[in-house]
Amino acid sequence: MTDSPLFPDASRPLRGWRWLALAWLWVLAAVAWHHWTFWQSPRIDTDVLALLPREAGDQTVADATRRIAENSSRDIVVMLGAKDAAGALAARQAFDRHMAQPASQALLATARSPEDWFAQARDVLAPYRDRLLTPAQRDMLARTSTDALADAALAALYGPMGAPRLTEWRNDPLGLWTQWWQAQAAAAGMALDGDGLLQAEGRHWTVLQLSLRGSAFRLDGERQLQDTLDHATAAATAATADLRVLKAGVPLHAESAAVQANREINTIGWGSLAAVLLLVWLAFRSLRPLLLVALSLLVGCAVALTVTVLVFGKVHLLTLIFGASLVGVAEDYGIHWFASRQGVASERRWSLLRHLLPGLWLALLTSAMAYLALGLAPFPGLRQMALFSVVGLTAAFLTVIFFFPWLDGGQVRTTGFSRWLGGTLTRWPRVASRRAGAVLAVVMLVVAVPGLMRVQGNDDLRGLQSSPPELIAQQRDVGRLLGMPSPAQFFLVQGRDAEQVLQREEQLVARLRAVEAQGSVGGHRAVSDWLPSQRRQDEDAALTARVERDVLARLSVATGETLSRGEFAASAMHLETFLASPASLPVRHLWLGQVGQGMASVVMVNDLSRTDALATFATQAEGLEGVRWVDRTADISRLLTHYRHMMSWLLLAGVVVVFAVLAIRYRAQAWRVITPTLLAGVLTVALLGWLGQPLQLFNVLALMLLLGMGIDYGIFLVEHRGDASAWLAVCVGAASTWLSFGLLGLSATPALRAFGLTLLFGIGLVWLLSPLFRPPPDDSPSHGNTAA
Repeated sequence: MTDSPLFPDASRPLRGWRWLALAWLWVLAAVAWHHWTFWQSPRIDTDVLALLPREAGDQTVADATRRIAENSSRDIVVMLGAKDAAGALAARQAFDRHMAQPASQALLATARSPEDWFAQARDVLAPYRDRLLTPAQRDMLARTSTDALADAALAALYGPMGAPRLTEWRNDPLGLWTQWWQAQAAAAGMALDGDGLLQAEGRHWTVLQLSLRGSAFRLDGERQLQDTLDHATAAATAATADLRVLKAGVPLHAESAAVQANREINTIGWGSLAAVLLLVWLAFRSLRPLLLVALSLLVGCAVALTVTVLVFGKVHLLTLIFGASLVGVAEDYGIHWFASRQGVASERRWSLLRHLLPGLWLALLTSAMAYLALGLAPFPGLRQMALFSVVGLTAAFLTVIFFFPWLDGGQVRTTGFSRWLGGTLTRWPRVASRRAGAVLAVVMLVVAVPGLMRVQGNDDLRGLQSSPPELIAQQRDVGRLLGMPSPAQFFLVQGRDAEQVLQREEQLVARLRAVEAQGSVGGHRAVSDWLPSQRRQDEDAALTARVERDVLARLSVATGETLSRGEFAASAMHLETFLASPASLPVRHLWLGQVGQGMASVVMVNDLSRTDALATFATQAEGLEGVRWVDRTADISRLLTHYRHMMSWLLLAGVVVVFAVLAIRYRAQAWRVITPTLLAGVLTVALLGWLGQPLQLFNVLALMLLLGMGIDYGIFLVEHRGDASAWLAVCVGAASTWLSFGLLGLSATPALRAFGLTLLFGIGLVWLLSPLFRPPPDDSPSHGNTAA
């Protein structure tokens, strides 16, 4: 390399470079101290919902969704189903014995069963029995004659089998209390046998509720929870033959995500690092390049983690997985340095740095712009990824320019592999004529047009589900057997106070019962089904008192015994009393309480698998003041589609901005830098279409990264025209990036897999296309004012 007239002292460091390097060293010392404290108690989040957009609309909807999620975030339901009641009870005893062990108790709270809860709830609600009537009971009491009711009461008393009762006959002659509880069980889809067990699908089920002692999203990537439940299940299975076990709950999905993420971090991170180091070794066959490139990668990831934690307070596991793929990008700067150092004397390394800096700065700028574009989307997880990536790239870059000239004082020999790989540039064809351009255009049209016509957008949130299929299947079975409602679809009911909210709930529930009776939809859950409004409680109490007094008077004449009603609560049960009692457990989470200037609750629905169920539910809210239907799955899917369109337009705007930046330096040669990336992006979308892959927001975001990373290859080939070392750096860097994101394509997380698959195609294509548009080697490497 010859001296540049602009740098007569090319063998000496740049002015002030020593102090900048020392300052960067002090920054890294602070980062090292932060890591020492951080890993003592790492703040790592595993909540997959962090990828989803924050609520951009009504805050009440966001609060309702958050509270519903929080209510079940630690709960686990285990169902043990046997052919007979004795087998189910034996299985439960064996399961309970295992869960009573100290190791299990440290992880999960003591199990609760519906049988235990029922006794507590019955005692709380018993004084208000006369105020709790189902619509059918209310209609029956209003329409049936006193004589008929008295005859029914006597039949129940003197019948051969007798009627099952929750209190003595004289306190509930018409069996209203028992019927009310049976209606509550039926509304939940449950039929209980004499032992209090659920009967469904030809089995007797005992239901256990467990509670995770810690947060479901603070798991460490180990299968502690599943292993504990598997051991307890094995004990239950040993006690009862042909036992069916179902497990469901947010903690199970969270642990599965944590285990999966931990595995992918190891696979992608260490796989990427191994691939990069292998390529560096093949290219340079020296320990020094290997160690220094590894140093730049380590510094990049360490600084990125520190800055992310300082900004967000924690780091997401998906950010770490995505950051692991950063290894395949951040090594470009170090590889470019050592590829250019081959055959250059050590005393000329400062001159080499001056020569490389413009291209390196421009490559960093374009890559950072692409990553920063991720932060424009309102996704907390993606913003973390964007910050992590930009900081990681910048830290790796600063490590190369500040430390490498000081630490790389020896010779970097030219190896046979690097000589062969760099020499392939001269044998690579160029689009240097109209005929060659026409051939390339025809190939593009033949491949791209049919593929683009096959592309279909699909931003359905359900497509982002990454839990194991067997876990999803068990969750659905438990939901079906227990009538568990969907947490993503519900009615939001608002009013000025609790009484108005309950009255509006009752109007909605009346409509829901009508369509449920027609078989159009499944059931529902509402606070007012357990605690009616005070107005309705008073009306029911008056109706019950009048009818039961008349019935007891007739029965006194028939039996010759003076019969009178028992004592009941003097006034209606208040909402605060109900919510504080065990009786509210099934619906407590549905009451939102104070929201804005009023109160709010949610009414949840279940069995959404029926045809047009969502549309039927949506129509039930029409015309009801203070009531609206919320479908979070559809809302978020629409939001994802909106941002896919927005980011697509932003991608086109980014192309214009990047081209303008390139034109400032390369003038008429700028098209050579950007064209390979544009063609690679079009072909990538076409290949997704050929493979039947839907176009999602995350594919578009990956194309934005491709714009930033692919430009680097064009920059290096135009900046150092005809230079075999630049082509060597491009090949080694592109290969490592391609492998890194190729491994990301193996992720079981759909969003990351979409990223990986898009960049797997895109990076490979831009790598192959960039040499086609390289300028002839005799053009000026520093100025772009020569015509193409």
